[in-house]
Amino acid sequence: MPHIKPILAALKRHKAGTILIALQIALTLAIVCNALFIIQQRVTRLSRPTGMDESNLVAIQNRWVGVTDAAAAGVLTRADVLALRQMPGVQDAVQVNAFPLRGGGWSTGVRVDVDGKKPIAHTTQYFMDEHALATMGVKLIAGRNFRADEVVTTDPDKIQTSPQAIVSKALADKLYPDGSALGKPIYLGDDRTPSTVIGVVERLQVPWGAAWTDDFAENSVILPVQLTGNFSTYLIRAKPGQQAELVKAAPAMLTKLNRLRVITGDRGVRTFEVVREQAYKSDRGLAILMGVICLILLAITAAGIVGLTSFWVGQRRKQIGVRRALGATKHDILSYFLTENLMIGIAGVVIGALMAVGLNLWMVTQFEMARLSMAYVAAGVIALLLLGQAAVLAPAMRAAKVPPVEATRSV
Repeated sequence: MPHIKPILAALKRHKAGTILIALQIALTLAIVCNALFIIQQRVTRLSRPTGMDESNLVAIQNRWVGVTDAAAAGVLTRADVLALRQMPGVQDAVQVNAFPLRGGGWSTGVRVDVDGKKPIAHTTQYFMDEHALATMGVKLIAGRNFRADEVVTTDPDKIQTSPQAIVSKALADKLYPDGSALGKPIYLGDDRTPSTVIGVVERLQVPWGAAWTDDFAENSVILPVQLTGNFSTYLIRAKPGQQAELVKAAPAMLTKLNRLRVITGDRGVRTFEVVREQAYKSDRGLAILMGVICLILLAITAAGIVGLTSFWVGQRRKQIGVRRALGATKHDILSYFLTENLMIGIAGVVIGALMAVGLNLWMVTQFEMARLSMAYVAAGVIALLLLGQAAVLAPAMRAAKVPPVEATRSV
């Protein structure tokens, strides 16, 4: 191990280069740590399960044209659903106000005490009938499904409290952490009339995939209500191997059944694979962008270390030759440059760690992001130090090959 004092003396003579490389390492560490943390959050969100059997699902968004009466629209919608269920290749179908990752829906607070001033949890509200669980492929783990006689049809502006409700396990555990929610009352929004929990499903994600839903991503309530109106969404479960055919046949059948409708746009007819892809498009794009930024910063930092060390080796050839003539081995010269770079790297990562935490704290206050795990800082420190040592290795090995005869040459 070479003496530290000669290395410090050499670094003092090259303050500008030393400071620039240390700051470059610090900036890279601060950005890379936070970028990787953001990537991890986005990847976790991308792989979050919806609770449904996502295979063989098709979603159709329908808008009635010229139908202004809500009751009339309800009749037409029920006719659509019955026709869809009778189609060859269809296992089941249901009219919904929303479904996981759809991108729009209803949400509200939930209480268990009629006089509770503050909601215990936030939840989405799914309005569906007794075919919902089978169509979505959601697993019922307690209680029972709705009966057909419990399903009511109503105008969205005139919704009343439903006597029954099916909730997700995540919501049930938040509302009744000390016991089963089955048979217990819940109060949605400002309602003072309770809905009784008759069933609990294993998991059911909310209709949104954005970061603001992370705190209630699996809090869902299914109510036995069919909404009327000129807009409706159909969720269809195709029989295995029939999905591709159904994507074409279902809209054609609906149009033939009644032409007073519009089924167009990128949300008109979608398989659930497309729904998931569209829901997480921005998360996926951000993760890729952050990954590219990390690679560019790491490459620039490595190139900077290589360039500076190569420059210093060129400047010190006579000095290295003198050391070789005085008995220094190739290993001594190699160790000298590796240690010198390590010292610069340590200074850089110490500053960078502080910058990484500071940058994250700023983002937490400005964008409501999660706090950076120190594991990312520790991993970043190790990665940057290893990168620095790898980058300096080639010029350091060239320095180690400088022959003692260089000591006799003029500068």
